[in-house]
Amino acid sequence: MKIRDFGVEIWMNRYENNCELNIAETCVESLTVAELLEMAGKTDTILSELLPMKLTYGAIEGSERLRKLVAGLYEKQAMENVVITHGAIGANALVHGTLVEPGDRVISVLPTYQQHYSIPESIGADVQILRLTEATGFLPDLEELRRLATAGTKLIAINNPNNPTGALMDRAYLEKIVEIARGAGAWILCDEVYRGTDQEGDGMTASIADLYEKGISTASMSKTFALAGLRLGWIAGPVELLHAVSIHRDYNTISVGMLDDHFAAIALENRDKILARSRAITRTNLATLSAWVDGEPLISWIKPKSGTTALLKYHLPMSSVAFCEDLLARTGVMLTPGSAMDMEGYVRIGFTNNGTVLEEGLKRVSAFLKDQQAAAA
Repeated sequence: MKIRDFGVEIWMNRYENNCELNIAETCVESLTVAELLEMAGKTDTILSELLPMKLTYGAIEGSERLRKLVAGLYEKQAMENVVITHGAIGANALVHGTLVEPGDRVISVLPTYQQHYSIPESIGADVQILRLTEATGFLPDLEELRRLATAGTKLIAINNPNNPTGALMDRAYLEKIVEIARGAGAWILCDEVYRGTDQEGDGMTASIADLYEKGISTASMSKTFALAGLRLGWIAGPVELLHAVSIHRDYNTISVGMLDDHFAAIALENRDKILARSRAITRTNLATLSAWVDGEPLISWIKPKSGTTALLKYHLPMSSVAFCEDLLARTGVMLTPGSAMDMEGYVRIGFTNNGTVLEEGLKRVSAFLKDQQAAAA
């Protein structure tokens, strides 16, 4: 199977350990083990839980404890509607590999996580790109989606909240997507890895798994729950779909690690505390970024309504790779070029890591922009 280079992942692997200030990170600032255990009140008791554990494969689909907790993140899902995976990246790959066959029509928004168009393309699917633009606030154009979703379309892949734009489809908008998908007989895969980071309310928007009989939600502990090191995600959806997924999963996962499962369960049992922390970080840091954008004449954007990233449009005569490489070389600051997401002319910033790093990074980007503006003049 031939597949395109994964633009974002190659960029991150190349530079994230070789920069001074990383403002390309897409996770809410990661928790330490000590912070997680303190939230859970388990600092003094965790060894009594871990030491008796025999390190077998454990429950193949994920422990009942964890699957029940994941189901509790949804309105209508039960334990039987959840299977645990190796991160959301594993969840997405399993869904595409299970559903998509050569010749199938797959519709994917762009920008999004590259899995959602490059994997079906590698399988030989008829991949139709629904480009998100500033004209619609980076939301899917519903009339264009209706035109693309011909009868027999196999899968519509969306991302809510969107990476990298931070655009958010509310329940009413998702229901319109569902109406179009139902008319075509299509599944909807919604990558919901940033769900829980909305800038308003409790931060938790509706899930496609709760709105549509053929809706599939993928998510993980990485972004909103600030525990990327667990490498733990899940698929929530119809039982018959999970049975089909499990056949594929036997070939590439077997089970997730027992320790990852255990710590994820501890986190979800204390999800209110973790989500409150994440809301505080995402909302405080977005306000910092918004004030910075307001003062930068060479930068424009559609302000995110959710998520941990923003897509910044820069007004300089240079490629996004040149922008990011020059910025890194001159200032030590890391951003992600839009070209890595097939969005030339933009850069992606992750604004929910350490607030001090964000503030210092933005100061250095401002100095870089001034230098570039002077050179262009």
